[in-house]
Amino acid sequence: MILTDTHTHLYSEAFDEDREAVIEKAMALGVKRFFIPAIDSTYTQAMLELEKSYPQSVFLMMGLHPTHVKESYKEELRHVEEMLAQRKFYAVGEIGIDLYWDKTFIKEQQEAFRTQIQLAKKYKLPIVIHCRDAFDEVFEVLESEKGDGLYGVFHCFTGNLEQAQKAISYNMMLGIGGVVTFKNGKIDTFLAEIPLKNIVLETDSPYLAPVPYRGKRNESAYLMQVVEKLADLYGLPVETVAELTTENSKRVFGV
Repeated sequence: MILTDTHTHLYSEAFDEDREAVIEKAMALGVKRFFIPAIDSTYTQAMLELEKSYPQSVFLMMGLHPTHVKESYKEELRHVEEMLAQRKFYAVGEIGIDLYWDKTFIKEQQEAFRTQIQLAKKYKLPIVIHCRDAFDEVFEVLESEKGDGLYGVFHCFTGNLEQAQKAISYNMMLGIGGVVTFKNGKIDTFLAEIPLKNIVLETDSPYLAPVPYRGKRNESAYLMQVVEKLADLYGLPVETVAELTTENSKRVFGV
């Protein structure tokens, strides 16, 4: 059985003490593929070093996270564009709009999101969307950029059925992680109505650990709790969910 964690921040400082052990633990459970989202330029070197250590298993993205869109965002976007021009990445992400923490830079977030979608189209790459308290704003940008060149993953999907269907209409997979195991997560109430062909698995580690680890540091090994929950919701064997979601990840990321 091969599982794919389509969103994990393995370069995070949270793993500095035991990164190798965390990765080996996940691999032993069948998590063989790790897709690594970017945050900003300060993490680029750590991402490259992670890839160098695990070249067969680690696949990097490049992008500017919406919560890191600040006064210097244009400089950060230049870094994104320079990196995309230099070497292979598997997605532009994570990008999007986050209005949970701070609405100060909403216009800059919208501009950065649109600019990075256009970069993804230029390099024929998928996008990986971060959306928090901003479904309307994200959908507004997607509507303006929709078309054959727009596709990717709606990371950490936490919306309702209507929003899920709308995201899929823009050629987005739904990234499903630990939230599906939360009692108040709500997505478990309708997820089985979404065809499994539209879903990929993720942890967003070190964040959003699934039950029974909620509140603790998340890690890729806990993808097992996510796949088991989906197997229960869809009435399918764990192995089938693992196989189908990994095939979905291959389709969207091209590897």
